[in-house]
Amino acid sequence: MVTDVVTSLKVITRVASIRIAEVAFKFAVEHGRRKVVAIHKANIMKLADGLFLRCCREVAARFPQIEYKELIVDNAAMQLVIRPETFDVLLLPNLYGDIVSDLAAGLVGGLGIVPGANLGEKHAVFEAVHGSAPDIAGKGVANPTAMMFSAVMMLLHLKETSAANRLQAAIEKVYAAKKCLTPDVGGAAGTAAFTAAVIAALR
Repeated sequence: MVTDVVTSLKVITRVASIRIAEVAFKFAVEHGRRKVVAIHKANIMKLADGLFLRCCREVAARFPQIEYKELIVDNAAMQLVIRPETFDVLLLPNLYGDIVSDLAAGLVGGLGIVPGANLGEKHAVFEAVHGSAPDIAGKGVANPTAMMFSAVMMLLHLKETSAANRLQAAIEKVYAAKKCLTPDVGGAAGTAAFTAAVIAALR
């Protein structure tokens, strides 16, 4: 042991890498997406991220209708900021996914906007990526968009496409009107008022 030196262990497995790659490509096919980009640091972490990339390439070969590309994570972060329209489905290991998902959230208005999905082999959980936000709990100022978009993702997962499209269209209609937005996205409405506006748009 060396004082003031810490060594970390990065674990990448073939089983998990194949599984997440299959999820990404199947999602692309099911939702009419055209491109999957695998994001990595294999130029430095040649063995760990190298294994991840080999697995991604193996799965990509089974989906020739989907364009497949690879980007080093630091370059990907820059490209997401300056050319976000060039991306479609992103495929990342866990650590990079945590970081890049928050970067992407910042591009679209913050964590109050972004939904999340945890997909297992038999079960799925859908939630806002920001967590419980205890600092504003009960104050009526939280943006419920992330929870609503999580519901959209859940409905899509359950093959309730019509209901998912209706809810997403209603949320987008409220944003387009710009009359009933919460403070985090430049408005002055509270949680209840925003929710009521979405319900009215659904009708």
